[in-house]
Amino acid sequence: MNKVALDQLDDLPEGLLEVTTKTLHTILPAPTLIHLAGKHTTPLFVSVLLHGNEPTGFMAVQLLLKKYKNKQLPRSLSLFLGNVSAASHDLRRFDDQPDYNRIWPGTEIPDCAETEMAQTIVAIMKKRSVFASVDIHNNTGLNPHYACINNLDNRFLQLASLFGRLIVYFIRPKGVQSAAFAELCPAVTLECGRPGQQHGVEHALEFLDSCLHLTELPQHQILPQDMDLFHTVAQVKIDEKISFSFNRIDTDLILNQDLDRMNFTEVSPGTLFGLSRNNTGMPLIANDELGNIVTDDFFSIENGDLKINRLTMPSMLTLDERIIRQDCLCYLMERIRL
Repeated sequence: MNKVALDQLDDLPEGLLEVTTKTLHTILPAPTLIHLAGKHTTPLFVSVLLHGNEPTGFMAVQLLLKKYKNKQLPRSLSLFLGNVSAASHDLRRFDDQPDYNRIWPGTEIPDCAETEMAQTIVAIMKKRSVFASVDIHNNTGLNPHYACINNLDNRFLQLASLFGRLIVYFIRPKGVQSAAFAELCPAVTLECGRPGQQHGVEHALEFLDSCLHLTELPQHQILPQDMDLFHTVAQVKIDEKISFSFNRIDTDLILNQDLDRMNFTEVSPGTLFGLSRNNTGMPLIANDELGNIVTDDFFSIENGDLKINRLTMPSMLTLDERIIRQDCLCYLMERIRL
């Protein structure tokens, strides 16, 4: 098994606060874990660039570290900079790489150099008694800012609510960073909108700075009226045998060109997703959180029209065809109340 080099540093390398994600590899040629000492010794763990085309987390960290350049951090910080090679090409990942947010303990992908690296990072942070974990991402489609958790414990809800009232609970896909760290500490994934939006950078920065100043997470129960909580009930992929497009008519499936406008909108039964051609059968595969195929519960085809069967709320719909192939078409959610 080829080994992925994991570099560890106890100081910021020179130039890190000035580079872009595309030039980061000139300073850090491999995935790197940086430990910075702060007033409170149990560290906040922050991962960025698990997807190389999602720069907001890295930009927020740069601003955070510039703020504390000449003064002590309120809390120790362990920073993982993930797929720096893909970032140099503005790609989520290379085709011969696994997804860096599917490699963590609990993953369903076979053992490989990247899963070994992720296991090492979790073991290191367990020894350091990690205080909380934050994984920062962007979306490619139209989505609001929201936080994701893998545990409905009050500490996780409190941490997520620091980012905003929109919270998504999920247990699939497996192998995500936040689920692995949820075994050690409160953990959250931040979805900060599209890349290139300064508001996303500032929102992530504000959240990270707040986390550094926490001495502990609030103990009181978060009130239902203070959050909008959703549960991811299905992941939807396009069958690998099916060709698809948003604008070409010579494919098996023609998806609506404004599909991502449905994100975080309750979609009624009968809503059109696209047109299925060539009598290829159902082009989508929906799996519930246990991995069971539930496509027929959510989708049907009538005279070539691909329609939603029941009231649901999509998230992470994107118009990027490469991302759809590398990950999925979308997730489907339902509102839950605690």
